[in-house]
Amino acid sequence: MTTETHTFQAETARLLNLVATALYSEREVFLRELISNASDACDKRRFLAQQQAELLDSDESLKILIAANKESATLAITDGGVGMDHADLMANLGTIAKSGTADFAAAMSEAKDASALIGQFGVGFYSAFMVADRVVVDTRKAGSEDAFRWESTGDGTFTITEIDAQTAPIGTTVLLYLKDDAHEFLESYRLDSLVRRYADHLTFPVSLLAEDGETQQINEAQALWLRSKSDITAEQHKEFYNHVAGTFDEPWETLHLNLEGQLEYTALLYIPTERPFDLFQPERRCQLKLFVRRVFITDDAPELMPAYLRFVRGLVDSQDLPLNVSREMLQNAPQLHVMNKQLTKRILSALSKRKKDDTNGYDRFWDAFGAVLKEGLYEDRDRGEDILPLVKFKTTTQDGLSDLDAYLGRMKDGQDQIFYATGETEAAILASPHLEGFRARGIEVLIAADAVDAFWIPTAGSYQGKQFVSVTHGSTDLSKFDDDLTDKAEDAAQAPSQDTDALVAWLKTRFDDSVADIRTTNRLADSPACFVAAENSMDMQLSKILKASGQDAGPDKRILEINPSHPLVVALSAEVQAQAGSSKAEHVAELLFDMALIVEGEAPRNATGFAKSMTLMMNDSLLG
Repeated sequence: MTTETHTFQAETARLLNLVATALYSEREVFLRELISNASDACDKRRFLAQQQAELLDSDESLKILIAANKESATLAITDGGVGMDHADLMANLGTIAKSGTADFAAAMSEAKDASALIGQFGVGFYSAFMVADRVVVDTRKAGSEDAFRWESTGDGTFTITEIDAQTAPIGTTVLLYLKDDAHEFLESYRLDSLVRRYADHLTFPVSLLAEDGETQQINEAQALWLRSKSDITAEQHKEFYNHVAGTFDEPWETLHLNLEGQLEYTALLYIPTERPFDLFQPERRCQLKLFVRRVFITDDAPELMPAYLRFVRGLVDSQDLPLNVSREMLQNAPQLHVMNKQLTKRILSALSKRKKDDTNGYDRFWDAFGAVLKEGLYEDRDRGEDILPLVKFKTTTQDGLSDLDAYLGRMKDGQDQIFYATGETEAAILASPHLEGFRARGIEVLIAADAVDAFWIPTAGSYQGKQFVSVTHGSTDLSKFDDDLTDKAEDAAQAPSQDTDALVAWLKTRFDDSVADIRTTNRLADSPACFVAAENSMDMQLSKILKASGQDAGPDKRILEINPSHPLVVALSAEVQAQAGSSKAEHVAELLFDMALIVEGEAPRNATGFAKSMTLMMNDSLLG
């Protein structure tokens, strides 16, 4: 028999130390993780046996046994699951934190409750090193005649040795050599309580081997979702949610659904309290497990749930799908599309109820998952009427979050549009000159800082008959609200100003090739100029996003609007009327144009020219 010695991937030794130390206060969780792994292995073997009956003689082998040996200070967890071959050992036990070692290390160092990261980063098995200074894994894969032993002390290396298959039944045994301060996990009463806590919901029996050699089943081994709703406690829901989601937080909302009729299935769904780390991964995967008559089929069934509800965790157990359902069959199964519609409706309905009944809790939910839910307004337009009332915003006039109905109730007399502002961040939006005219007139504006906002708001178009209008759109007219101007803004609006016609005409001769138009505006109060989107063109933030991704954003030219009451514009107008071709006027015009670009988060057209103009203006200012 040959023994291979391998080195874990980079940073593994440090990560193992973090797992073993940073999670110390929750170290009992190792048993949950190992039992969960054993249960998953049994699920996989039972599923494979649907296509290859020889892989499973009977369900009797699908069980989990826990054995403690006080003399050797060892704890063994044995399952009759699918087992592993050499390649599986390398892939599953030779790689730490498959979600990314760097991300895991960073998250571990920053987390207030590091224990919550175990399930999130795929390091559940390695939680064994919290209580053990040596871990040995004996395993034999179903359908294989080869057996292997994996062994490590957590020092950055591991060995794989081929062992006698006659001594290794199909399945896996994880043997822990416990640390001196972990001998509590050799006590039967301690193991009994932990199994009841963490494994009562599993569909496979979990037994303890007593000192007299007798085994005693501890868990009920009944699928939690098949129990009556009234028989399931909140604690059982939490433990099951933690099991299926691989997390440690509390479920914020629980939906236990039993659907009967032409299509019969059970769904046990949870909305998390905390945002999962993988929520914004590019693949946007549905996170529901699919069972058929209690047999695990797959955790990759995007047809079950739209991508914008991917924060939902749980499972669906169908009575109407064939047990040998394949990936191709799933894609073409009409039952899944029916389930998708029904589950989506139930989830959105539950969110609507929680929004009414638990305002503070819903606000926390929205902070965590609102950006994802809003994807549905762009992707699932048929559900727009259901999703729009759920949307919440920060606004320019209110503390906290506000929904659209509340915004409509606060609209000014004569206001027939819903004004919104998009941008990369909330701070950038609030600093935008486009809001000055709205603030001066006391008009509330929705702050739309999520990237998806630039897509769904134009798609939605309106709410309750009121059109969504971007503050950056050139068609916005605030003149009908001039009676509501604040004193400061009113004084500025009434301040004497030069005739700007000549200035506008002169600016057009300089920048006509770069803009769609140049005109005066009443949307500015404190800024001299800004860019707005031309009529019949898209919102400026959406245009930026599309350009950044290499997509066609339509016509590139925007409208340059100038504030005729701003002292700089007044002075420039006077200079142009006196000497239209003066170098001072040219430098100021260039600066005015480039500053409007900078405010939009863009670079000046010519950095060197911008710097020279700034230098000249500063010299004039300081030297007179």
